[in-house]
Amino acid sequence: MYSTGREGSTVTAVPSDARLPRTAVVADPDTGRLARNAQALRDAGYTVLEAADAGTLATALRAGEPSVIVADAFLSSVQSQAPVLVMVDLDSPAEIAAAKPPGVHDCITKPPAPKELVHRASVLIEQVSRRRASRQEAEGLREQLREVSAAVRATNDPQEIANHVVSGFGRTFKADHVVLCTFEDHRVPAITATWHRPGLSELPPGALPCEDEARATADALWAGTETLSADGGDTDARDDDKPAAAVAGAASTLAVPIGEGNSSLGIILIATMDRPRTWSNAELGLIRHVAGNAAYGLIQSHLINSQQQVVKQLRELDKAKTDFLATVNHELRTPLTSIMAYLDMIQESTEHPVSNEVHQMLDIVVRNTERLRTLIEDMLSVSRGGLDNTAMQLAPVRLGHTLDLVAAALRPLATLQNVTIDVDPVPEDPEILADEVQLQQVFTNLVSNAIKFTPSGGRIEVGSESHATADGSKWATVRIADTGIGISSDEINHVFTRFYRASNAMNGAIPGTGLGLAISKDIVDRHGGRIDVASTLGAGTTVTVSLPLGTDRAQAN
Repeated sequence: MYSTGREGSTVTAVPSDARLPRTAVVADPDTGRLARNAQALRDAGYTVLEAADAGTLATALRAGEPSVIVADAFLSSVQSQAPVLVMVDLDSPAEIAAAKPPGVHDCITKPPAPKELVHRASVLIEQVSRRRASRQEAEGLREQLREVSAAVRATNDPQEIANHVVSGFGRTFKADHVVLCTFEDHRVPAITATWHRPGLSELPPGALPCEDEARATADALWAGTETLSADGGDTDARDDDKPAAAVAGAASTLAVPIGEGNSSLGIILIATMDRPRTWSNAELGLIRHVAGNAAYGLIQSHLINSQQQVVKQLRELDKAKTDFLATVNHELRTPLTSIMAYLDMIQESTEHPVSNEVHQMLDIVVRNTERLRTLIEDMLSVSRGGLDNTAMQLAPVRLGHTLDLVAAALRPLATLQNVTIDVDPVPEDPEILADEVQLQQVFTNLVSNAIKFTPSGGRIEVGSESHATADGSKWATVRIADTGIGISSDEINHVFTRFYRASNAMNGAIPGTGLGLAISKDIVDRHGGRIDVASTLGAGTTVTVSLPLGTDRAQAN
């Protein structure tokens, strides 16, 4: 911190209890000395209680705490908050050893002169009064600045943090002007906050130091110069090596650096315009504490605001992507519907039948058109943030029958790839409560993936079974195993991520969007089931789908 002033140091007014009635307890086993000392204090306006022994002294103290205790060395060990003036014989080692009462105390040789006794007692009372007033003032400042720190912690707005600091400092320390400014720094935003005492005008242009001067002062102070005082009118009183940032026209300015780590990032200026200002160590300590809170708050708020801006931009980009996908999907579905309709008309026409060769080519067109339609449906699901939020059409579904339908629909595609699909027969076909259309989509995605990633001559096995777990719940499990290219252990945890494609699929130019497994998992999760993938690179992949058989459980999910 740096403090400048146009005038020299001033003496702070000392609180005094001179106008308050003063009381004293005088304790001395020497009755003659006791009477003389008590009378000296009474003549000075004190109300005095006398005690010739420890018992009488304890009784007097129970009556109330006096302003001061004047006690013989052997009676000075008292339990009281009042200051103790100990009378001691400096030629007696025993009395010197005994003259160490707890708390605030002073010593005077005995027998004391009456005027010296009154003077020393009054000074001791003043010292205690001054210390108490200082503690009360420090506590009052601490409470006010505690509110400032709480306000700083309660907001993430950097400008609000700065406003709380300048207004809090201004009101607490009765300043005329307070300014907080941050420098150009990646850790904090550029902020300037000002406060002025009600009734004063704002600082005129040019009253504040330029940024270079302010930064030089803040850097020097942050590097280790705790405080630096100088008379603004005496250039010789200031160390020229210490840069000074002051408010023009101010009687005194206190500069407080704001920093973090090894460098400063801002400065606070507290100015009084018409009177010099001295600062106590307690005040400077509190100011440093609040300035540290402000620095931390500014840095954290800047980070939070930056993150919020990034999140906002990402949401805007995601919305734009979703809107684009929805628009493109809609525009693609319309012509695709017409293409499929005309293909059906050509294939089913009896008036102008096509040759077998053309029919085979049309079959290829139909399959690729169907593939394109499925792709568009997948993209549409993603653009809506997943599956439609409409309720599933739950109905009893025979799992084995559904698997047979899927296998039959995909066998032509498998035949073209020279891949065999085998559906293992089951002794009983378990019935589950599910949305049949969505389940067909799941198993179509899984078997289609198996066909795509299984080389010519490979094999796909589809099997199902039902079983009960340890907790008594019943499940139906479907396994789809292929002898395809497999997935590496490093990549298997990512297969359910949307648009993710394994590296061997990318390198092999195998077509796909990376949506099938993600959508399948979404559907299975909505049915209260789970889906797992196990794979060995170069040997094949097994996908396991488990679905609850209990009707009540399926409805709850």
